[in-house]
Amino acid sequence: MKVAVIGGGSTYTPELADGIGRQAADLGIDEIVLVDLDKAKLDVIGPLAGRILRRHGHTARVEWTTDLDKGVDGASIVLLQLRVGGQRARVEDEAFPVECGCVGQETTGAGGLAKALRTIPVVLDIAERVRRRAAPGAWIVDFTNPVGMVTRALLDQGHRAVGLCNVAIGFHRRFASLLGCAPEEMGLDHVGLNHLTWETAVRLGGRDVLPDLLERKGAVVAEEVELPVETFADGRVPSYYLRYYYAHDEEVERLRSGPSRGEAVIGIESELWKLYADETLDRKPDLLSQRGGAYYSEAAVALMRSLITEDGAVHAVNIRNRGYLPYLPDESVIEVSARVGTEIVPAAERLLGPRQRGLVAAVGAYEELGVEAAVRGGERRVYEALLAHPLVGQHALADGLTRRLIATGRDHLPWA
Repeated sequence: MKVAVIGGGSTYTPELADGIGRQAADLGIDEIVLVDLDKAKLDVIGPLAGRILRRHGHTARVEWTTDLDKGVDGASIVLLQLRVGGQRARVEDEAFPVECGCVGQETTGAGGLAKALRTIPVVLDIAERVRRRAAPGAWIVDFTNPVGMVTRALLDQGHRAVGLCNVAIGFHRRFASLLGCAPEEMGLDHVGLNHLTWETAVRLGGRDVLPDLLERKGAVVAEEVELPVETFADGRVPSYYLRYYYAHDEEVERLRSGPSRGEAVIGIESELWKLYADETLDRKPDLLSQRGGAYYSEAAVALMRSLITEDGAVHAVNIRNRGYLPYLPDESVIEVSARVGTEIVPAAERLLGPRQRGLVAAVGAYEELGVEAAVRGGERRVYEALLAHPLVGQHALADGLTRRLIATGRDHLPWA
């Protein structure tokens, strides 16, 4: 079986290679092709990925190419982990909203929309190549942010796609540690939109132990999500990304006072490339953990297993809503614990409360408008999406952000 990784020249690919090497020996993967526009990066990452796999005893051959058609030809699974515009575009996404008094972040608000606008058209072009050249029934697994919007665009065009994020698996591992149990003993109800999710239940030994966990360890959890305990007094734990809503002004001040996350990642990647240049390196460096995306490889390999075997295991994925959350349209894409078998069906039993539902509905409307702007283009559509976003919501602000977004991203927006 062939797996293609689009964006395979990323500094993050060694994490994926490590996960496949450790966990996927029985999946029948005999070929992994890394696809990227940057041949120089591929010439470093490709051999390193091969050495990592061999160190784990995995026999799959690793190839790399700048030819997208060749890369996806005959693939059964295509993983998307690309970043259109690179980290420099990310830095711009994080900067211009802060200048307007808004959170600057690559997956939400104006920065997230900027990334969606330049990313979705590229992903849809890739998906069309996959449709024509990949193996029958091939899956596209999207890890490219903003995952929910990218996945919706793929599904809207009829592609066989599912979105994946590492927020849920991060909570899963941390809660298991706090409970003193093995991760496989514990289940998690994870509900919301991508980067707008809550953990609504923790299932251990046939019961929901989240209330007990929060009573004993609430302060620890609050510190880790960087939000006050009061924000989950209803027993639903928000992801760190809710800080951009629940502590917006504090976050803007923090962003104004120091380097952005994009700038920090550029520094980390510079050091990673120095390490990767060592032709004897055959494992992922410890520094890679600072790059972000913890447990991504574990989540990706586990999901690939279920997509291939239809084993019915539960994964936190981005899928169509189809009536599951009644306050969202059926075609919305939600992020939810779901059973992956012959179909992918939501499995979370405890859902969101009134306080969460309004925010989810508002951001869901923004995502609908944002995908339309990405697919069809146009300044007016960008403005409509920003005006709908709860972190913007004012005419003057939406108008100013629209102009800045287009000015900074013009090179990646043909319609502009």
